[in-house]
Amino acid sequence: MAVALDFRSLVGLNYGKSSGIMCLMESALLLPLLSFLVGIIVGLTGIGGASLITPMLIFVFQVPPAIAVSSDVVAATLMKVIGGFKHWQQQTLDLQIVTWLALGSVPGSLAGVGILYLIKRTGASNLDFILLRLLGVIMLLVALLAIAQLLVKNFFPNLNLPEPPKFDLKTNVGRLQTLGVAAVLGCVVGLTSVSSGSMFALVLITFFRLDSRKLVGTDISQAAILLLFTSLGHIWLGTVNWSLVIPIWLGTVPGVLVGAKLCKITPPHGLRLAIYAILVMVSWKLVNQA
Repeated sequence: MAVALDFRSLVGLNYGKSSGIMCLMESALLLPLLSFLVGIIVGLTGIGGASLITPMLIFVFQVPPAIAVSSDVVAATLMKVIGGFKHWQQQTLDLQIVTWLALGSVPGSLAGVGILYLIKRTGASNLDFILLRLLGVIMLLVALLAIAQLLVKNFFPNLNLPEPPKFDLKTNVGRLQTLGVAAVLGCVVGLTSVSSGSMFALVLITFFRLDSRKLVGTDISQAAILLLFTSLGHIWLGTVNWSLVIPIWLGTVPGVLVGAKLCKITPPHGLRLAIYAILVMVSWKLVNQA
């Protein structure tokens, strides 16, 4: 089986006889399987959903970037909603932080989708080229920042670095800071589908000093609200392919439930470092290909 599967066979277009049927069967099996593994990673660490699925659709299944981004946003929504509900049941989230992040990120994400709509409507630029470059740059930035933070925390625990401000949601200043940061990151999610988990996780660690027991649940829950509205925008944009969304759902939904269970008994730090190292390589390939 070739590494890159033809996108036409995956979406059910007229591809050919025996070879087309074989590729369709391979795609139908491989996409849910890979999505299941991604779901476990998301439930376990709170990161990796769009950062892994979108490049997987582009490189493994040869899906055009615009379709990959929109389909991934819609697919990730159900995964994050179920994962967030599971963490809410386990009381492993901070509801106040989730609320204020959502109030900023949702308008930001809709603004990002609006920018994509303007680019698509004017036709002045190649939307796929822009998305490839954006995906690569954002993923590379997220991964490098996260790796640096993990390395400093684990190998230099006594290093005295300048302390970032802590957002206090009991004050108006803290609420405005939260809304501002969430709006910017929400716009990035609307444009690329990336960072609904990973970049917000950095915000939760850096500006909220959130307890590790509630970090993953809070991250997944705010992402669920953010992606719910973002997916509606992408459906309106007209670049969602349901032949991709449904197989991803079949894999990620059970995967995220398994990961959420494992989150209570498994230390996620080592896995996060491995994921971010993979994201550096994937993002570099995206930038070069763009």
